[in-house]
Amino acid sequence: MDVPDAGERAIGIRLARRDEAALQEAYERYAPVVLAYVRRYVGADEAEDVLQRTFFDVWRGAARYDPNQRFTGWLFTIAHHRAVDALRARKHAVVDVEAVRDLAGEDGRETADRFADAADVRWAVARLPEHERTVLEMAYFAELTQREIAARLDVPLGTVKARASRGTRRLGEMLRAEEEGER
Repeated sequence: MDVPDAGERAIGIRLARRDEAALQEAYERYAPVVLAYVRRYVGADEAEDVLQRTFFDVWRGAARYDPNQRFTGWLFTIAHHRAVDALRARKHAVVDVEAVRDLAGEDGRETADRFADAADVRWAVARLPEHERTVLEMAYFAELTQREIAARLDVPLGTVKARASRGTRRLGEMLRAEEEGER
């Protein structure tokens, strides 16, 4: 078990005695790091609210602080619980079926076909030789130009062009073979 730092311990003990100055000191000392911590879970929009609920609970539950524990451990446990509460309280949006039907066609086949096509392409891309796959991923997913790819990979522009050409040709062959195998 970590031995609590004297300053931490003193804040916790003073809080347990309902010393409002200790709450202010704890807030000034730890709020920035607690805010950064909860932002990782709930995002910037909700982080301030979670921070305030955390320190409210610190004040409300100060009598439960054990001076043999690290104050920051106790504080971050409370912050974690408040962040989880915030995530659980989120309401998931209800999707309007009519709006989806307009986007995907009456029976949703267009969407299903797009997902199936994307899965086939991912399967084929994963089977390309690494040097070709890397060039195609940088071009299509990172949206880099062939000059930018050449610079990042530290290879000649002609090499990038050849890898892109061979990769797309090989990709097309694999997808055609996959499609013919389904018929």
